[in-house]
Amino acid sequence: MGGASSRDQTAETSNSSFFTEDELKNLKSDYEMGGVTNVKPLIQKKIKELDNTQLNIAVTGETGAGKSTFINAMRGLNEDDEGAAETGSTETTMEPTGYRHPSLPNVCFWDLPGMGTKKFPANKYLKEMKFKRYDFFIIISACRFTEHDVNLAIEIKRLGKNFYYIRSKIDNDLYSLGKGGRKFDAEEELEKIRNYCISNLQEAGIPSPCVFLISNFDLNLYDFQLFNKALEGDLPSIKKSVYILALPNLNLEIVEKKNKELKKRVWMLATLSGVLGAVPIPGVSLGCDIAILIGGIIDFRKCLGLDDASLERLAKLAGKPVEDLKAVVKTPLVGEMTPEILNRLAWGSAAVVISVLELALDIVPVVGSIFGAGSSFLMTYKLLTGALDDLTGNAKRVVKTAFGIDENDPEQTSTQ
Repeated sequence: MGGASSRDQTAETSNSSFFTEDELKNLKSDYEMGGVTNVKPLIQKKIKELDNTQLNIAVTGETGAGKSTFINAMRGLNEDDEGAAETGSTETTMEPTGYRHPSLPNVCFWDLPGMGTKKFPANKYLKEMKFKRYDFFIIISACRFTEHDVNLAIEIKRLGKNFYYIRSKIDNDLYSLGKGGRKFDAEEELEKIRNYCISNLQEAGIPSPCVFLISNFDLNLYDFQLFNKALEGDLPSIKKSVYILALPNLNLEIVEKKNKELKKRVWMLATLSGVLGAVPIPGVSLGCDIAILIGGIIDFRKCLGLDDASLERLAKLAGKPVEDLKAVVKTPLVGEMTPEILNRLAWGSAAVVISVLELALDIVPVVGSIFGAGSSFLMTYKLLTGALDDLTGNAKRVVKTAFGIDENDPEQTSTQ
């Protein structure tokens, strides 16, 4: 890995998702001593942590390397969108400039000035850039490998954080190679570029550098999937979840990943509903906490890109009329949560079969069988599971419409 792993070594089991082993033990002992009410404080604390966790990503590199374009692409923005990072061939950044995610403001990409100028000499650069603020660094380079790239990579590694080296403008390289009708093997040329970057970093003393070839104008090409997998493998579970939910919906694999992350939250919300009890709403006869249910659904649709602002951005990115995307959204859950819609959701949830085994082994770290079949927990769990699956199906239809994806073609359902 490029740089020391920042991952907390406290064990986090896959079944418990966001809980450490110690937290799991506390959860189980609290339940055994005082029932569901006793586990409420730890679960509320964890949900608050999920909602408030900040992810700060530093993006640095020489002027003209494509930092701003990359930052915009990662947030699903075009350069003329409101809030987009300013692009250009001259260095416009003289201090770290933060660009928040348009839907998830806890995620911030920081555009750092280029290193090696008189204003930012190499030996003072990271201190000036407030090094400790960032979870990891992305070094972006175009065309040639520079001494500044090496010096920055060495310094980040020395200070104990991860960096990922992105070679941008790959589409430009391949276009230049094909000028005049010249024939060439694209995969072979890509491997040459990749090996060149890796060997330079290895010569500088970085044994296993992470190098990725990226097109800022089509993230689905080249190494974007590998880049995401590397980040997901290095980030602690909560920050990993935040990162995945902030990705633009560029393919079906990203939508499916978001579904899996959101599913990990369902049992926690359902447990709180069971503890807090049902709050009646006129015209709605659900045995669960309505505020928790509605809050969960609103959060799901935002993370899955089904709110109006997200659909507008995706339509612009894909070059399609937003009406085409809205036309394939068939769920009433994207509108106002009226009593009628909540009751329809309840009727649909009757068909959702949740086995005790699934609760015990797959999702809920406290033994699933503690929750009775008629409990508020089970009702909320079924309602939120049904709503999440419905919204995920709609998000997938939107992505297929936006990018013309054929679900039967495995190469189109994910990045290459």
